[in-house]
Parts: sequence; structure tokens; C-alpha cells
Amino acid sequence: MWLLLALILIGAVLALVTAVRALGAWLRYRRARIELRDHLTDEVANLLSRTGEMEENLASLEIRSQQLPVQIAELQESLTTLRILTSALTSTLQQLSRALSFDAIKALSAVQLSNLFPSRSETRKPG
Repeated sequence: MWLLLALILIGAVLALVTAVRALGAWLRYRRARIELRDHLTDEVANLLSRTGEMEENLASLEIRSQQLPVQIAELQESLTTLRILTSALTSTLQQLSRALSFDAIKALSAVQLSNLFPSRSETRKPG
């Protein structure tokens, strides 16, 4: 009978130890699950914030891309104007170069040279 009582007592102690270990394992599992949930919640919130930033940047880029054709057209118009002005400047500089060549200056008389350059009294303003 003592043997039976000892076996029951040992079985009860083993069941208690197993129950305590199972409770500890369940608590560790629960703690890990809560930490995982908190971590995932933080990551989802972070991703949501970053997605919002990306949407704002995308909207900004979309607006800027819509302005590009207008800016390209303006740039092409400016380049056309620049080509015309450059061509006119080249033509003017060639004419000036011809006018200032050594042979052309030799051929000019002193009167013609004086007509090209205004005198100092003419360039000064009265006053």
C-alpha cells in the first residue's frame, strides 16, 4: 500500500512538474507571440508611412513630368533664338573683321577714320 501511495505521489509530482514546464512554455510562447505582433505592427506602421511618402513623391514627380514638355518646348524655342543670334553675331564679327583688316584700314583716308570714331567733345554730355 505504501508502494502504491509512493507511486501515486511520484506520478502526481511528475504531473505537477510537467504542468509547470508546460505553463512556462506557454508563457514563453505567449511572450514571443506578443513581441512578434508588436514588431510586425511597428513594421507595418513604418511601411505605411514610407508608402505615404512614396505616394507624395510620385504625385510630385507626376506634376513635374507634366511640366517637362512645356519646358522642353521653351528650351527648343530658346535654342532657336540662340542659333539666330549666334548667326547674326558671326555675320557681324566677319564684317567687322573685314572692316578692320590691315588692308582696309590702309585704304581708309584720315577723314573716313575720323567719321568712324566720334570726337571726345561729342561723347561728353553737357552738364
